[in-house]
Amino acid sequence: MRHYFTPEQIRDAERPLLEALPPGVLMRRAAYGLATVVARELAGRTGGVAGRRVSILVGSGDNGGDGLWAGAILRTRGVAVSAVLLKPDRTHPEGLAAFRRAGGKVVSVPDNPDLVIDAIVGISGTGPLRSDAAAIVAALDAPIVSADIPSGVDPTTGAVDGPAVRAAVTVTFGARKPVHVLAVPYCGRVELVEIGLSMPDPYIRAFEPADVGALWPIPAAEDDKYSQGVVGIAAGSERYPGAALLCTGAAVAATSGMVRYVGSAAAEVVSHYPEVIVSADPASAGRVQAWVVGPGFDTGERSRERLSDILSSDLPVVVDADALTVLASEPDLVRSRSAPTLLTPHAGEFERLAGRVPGADKVSAVRDLASNWGVTVLLKGRATVVADPDGRVLVNDAGGSAASTAGSGDVLSGVLGALLATGLEAAVAAACGARAHSLAAAKAAYGSNGEFAAPISAGPLLSALPEAIRILRSVAL
Repeated sequence: MRHYFTPEQIRDAERPLLEALPPGVLMRRAAYGLATVVARELAGRTGGVAGRRVSILVGSGDNGGDGLWAGAILRTRGVAVSAVLLKPDRTHPEGLAAFRRAGGKVVSVPDNPDLVIDAIVGISGTGPLRSDAAAIVAALDAPIVSADIPSGVDPTTGAVDGPAVRAAVTVTFGARKPVHVLAVPYCGRVELVEIGLSMPDPYIRAFEPADVGALWPIPAAEDDKYSQGVVGIAAGSERYPGAALLCTGAAVAATSGMVRYVGSAAAEVVSHYPEVIVSADPASAGRVQAWVVGPGFDTGERSRERLSDILSSDLPVVVDADALTVLASEPDLVRSRSAPTLLTPHAGEFERLAGRVPGADKVSAVRDLASNWGVTVLLKGRATVVADPDGRVLVNDAGGSAASTAGSGDVLSGVLGALLATGLEAAVAAACGARAHSLAAAKAAYGSNGEFAAPISAGPLLSALPEAIRILRSVAL
């Protein structure tokens, strides 16, 4: 599992070291790590280190000092290093002195570098790049390695409000920050340099594939169809029969010992998945250990009654799509529940539920809705944010846009329902399901190894998603 910490947590963790160590030692630790990654990147991209050209964009304060010290270290490797001082009167003095002693040059613009170090703004900075820095960054052709965070991207929320650096690599010092999972397209690959910090509980967490594999329910020798989890699916309508197929098929593929379906698409569901048990309504469905309600569900009175019936049970429930629209006008249907409830909105559905858009600070927005309603919330997006009523937050970066197609959310709901039926707590099921869903989408769209090559069309993607989930399950991710 990866942990992410706010700038305030980082500064609090740095303070004891700054007081205990000689001046400048912590900065030089960070700079050495930065220089090491830059040298490795140069070697990988150009085939060598000595004789290559690196330009450093130097802002004020310690982040600029990190860049200058890294430049001084790179000079000892034979790299031709130049620095553009964006705030000459506020440049880190010790770092600049070390840079000059090592033979680094101060220039007004980058001089045709093989690689650029972004040391403009660190974790104390907010807002977009200033006009002078934005103009320099916009003119660059070389790949960029950012020191700690990509400048112009908010370190806590990952928000981008204007010009910002898009790094190929971000080298972060001491611990990962929320930006490194919330704004991956701007961070590129993230490399962590340890500098000796002792960290508290993280602000947010993210499951790695191995974590999901360890948590994913795999049948043991003594299991039967009931102990593996029975999930009920209330999905689909005359207008959207495909939602029933996608949601039910995903539940079958994910891990369920049994899937029960309630809805108007019973004939279509059984024709595709003969192992599914169909019923006329939730009351006659039989034994169920969790419900999924809402995909392609419609928002009429009959749907409202069915949603109310399911939420009146003491079973875990995943509420998605049309059921969220119904719920937005009747939040008391879930606020009074004691059983686990997982809401899975996209941004528009979130606005209807919360009365406001998620905004730049998605973590706080999702945490607030989860706390106010007493539910677990999964906000869909490139970075999926999950929060439970106690304030715990888990984030999953999808790694691409393979899952960004109509019907993909129906598949996710089926996976989540299957996991809840096995007894996983809602936040863990949500985080595991989101991670498996994004991996399966990449696998279905881009081939057996999930690498991002030429995509296939949306139709084959959706029909391949349940099978990709089945394969991932079979190898325990």
